[in-house]
Amino acid sequence: NTVLLDLLTQGLDTQFGKYYNFQSILDAEDVNKQFAKQVPYFDYNKINKEWWSKLHENEVDVTWPGSPSYFALSSGTTGKKSKKIPVTDAMITAIRNAGIKQVLSLNNFDLPPDFFEKEIMMLGSSTDLEEKENHQEGEISGISASNIPFWFQSYYKPGVEIAKIDDWDKRVQRIAENAKNWDIGALSGIPSWIELMLQKVIDFNDLDTIHDIWPNLQVYTSGGVAFGPYEKSFHALMGKPVTVIDTYLASEGYIATQVRPETDAMQLNTDNGIYFEFVPFKPEYINTDGSLASSAPSLTLNKVELGQDYVLLISTVSGAWRYMIGDTIEFTDIERAEIKITGRTKFFLNTVGSQLSVNKMDTAMRHLEEKFNTEISEYTICAKRYDDEFYHTWYLGSNMNEDENEVAQALDQCLKEANKNYKVARSKSLAGVKVHLVDSTVFHEWSANNKKKGGQVKMERVMNEEKFNEWESFVRKFQN
Repeated sequence: NTVLLDLLTQGLDTQFGKYYNFQSILDAEDVNKQFAKQVPYFDYNKINKEWWSKLHENEVDVTWPGSPSYFALSSGTTGKKSKKIPVTDAMITAIRNAGIKQVLSLNNFDLPPDFFEKEIMMLGSSTDLEEKENHQEGEISGISASNIPFWFQSYYKPGVEIAKIDDWDKRVQRIAENAKNWDIGALSGIPSWIELMLQKVIDFNDLDTIHDIWPNLQVYTSGGVAFGPYEKSFHALMGKPVTVIDTYLASEGYIATQVRPETDAMQLNTDNGIYFEFVPFKPEYINTDGSLASSAPSLTLNKVELGQDYVLLISTVSGAWRYMIGDTIEFTDIERAEIKITGRTKFFLNTVGSQLSVNKMDTAMRHLEEKFNTEISEYTICAKRYDDEFYHTWYLGSNMNEDENEVAQALDQCLKEANKNYKVARSKSLAGVKVHLVDSTVFHEWSANNKKKGGQVKMERVMNEEKFNEWESFVRKFQN
């Protein structure tokens, strides 16, 4: 409640606060209930069209006092154009505070005292932000890294000069060349790009594992996507065990971080400039474009239940209000406010009622890895129509030499056993499963071709048919 009251008070005299009469919400007996009643749900398209677009016309006090110092360019996994998400000075402070909380929580993990003297490799987007008339633009990891506190700079690698290099391959080359000069104790970044960087360092320096050059590497803070699909291939690059800690930093704010070793769930940052609401993730509450139906009920933290998927809504010190971030989460411990990300609202594959979340897809990939003794770090899927029948068509990034039909059967069987809705769909309208095995580099090149290498770029786990046709065409060209 304190966070919501603070947000509403600060937003009182903004255009948004006047339009939605924040004063009457603050005067209400039940502020949370009145807030949910008076302010509608927003996704990026709606809030940008109605409000944030005014910021690009130099209007001030739009959804937050003043104007933002930065815009985070989200190269998100859904949608074509980069989103421009306002990042205020208050949000920079909130992200920094959440980062300090994460560092302090490392005391809960079994790490030697000298770990805190080692350097941290933060692999994000370029910190060379684009200067605009009255703000700067870049990806959130680049904005965060360009605002690291002065006392942290001596620990921060690859350092200011290399971090500014915009070309991903050149930046990683410089990291590989300088790796021997650094004593890295921790890594931070999106798993797929961290892996490519580590592989480059290993190859360039002719090593067996990354610990041959960074013997004190003990922690990896993963973020951006679920770590599960990368676990096997990541640990293959290590010479000894590394503690993996999950974090949840989005363009819209630092949502959550893992604070204890007993679980890989993450604790919501509930006291740091973000007010959370939760909408039960049910097909009837989701519109065909992935937005929320206005009739969908929202819950506060004290009303949620274990084992239920929720759409995450945030209101923030950057002027996002009842904003659907696009992720679905599940609570693992309500008292501690600990969550796991279960998927994306737009990556929920519900063709002919099959109800597949990214979480279930990731679990199926782990099953295939064990069954065929392989690594599958990337995949994508489309419900594609062949001769008036729907098939789930999968592309798996793997070097296994198995028969694709055999892999398809194993995948199909695994999903039937794990998901009753999928099993029902398979007995009715979903005709079958097709699997194509491709080299995982295809996925990296697709990301580079469509967006940009490194940073916050993530692979689409679920594609619509139009995008999937582009993907299949790209794969054919790549293989030829």
